[in-house]
Amino acid sequence: MPTDAETAAFEAGIKFGALYHQFAGTPVSADSADSLATAIEESIENQPYARDVTVSIDTDRLEKAADEHGYVELTGEYMAVEVVVDYDGIEAVAEMSMVDGYPLMELTTVEARNARE
Repeated sequence: MPTDAETAAFEAGIKFGALYHQFAGTPVSADSADSLATAIEESIENQPYARDVTVSIDTDRLEKAADEHGYVELTGEYMAVEVVVDYDGIEAVAEMSMVDGYPLMELTTVEARNARE
């Protein structure tokens, strides 16, 4: 059986898999970035154990990359994301950011919530 910490880490990974593969390819512009970020956050927060999801879409980069129609397809290069999972008192925090040109998703902490409070 997995430990609670292992399950919390697994759940964080599931949230990122859903987030990235559900929303990658979505048409986005600088004007629609905030509403899309909110939709992504609220969608992923619906999943079990998701306590907080923060999505930041880089509108400056979107504007520079926009095609003649004023938008691009959403990819990891335009997003910074943090997912916080709370599984039975264990908090797992995972983040996604660009590292060497790749949208790297990594587990940053896994600890008992009372250890942070």
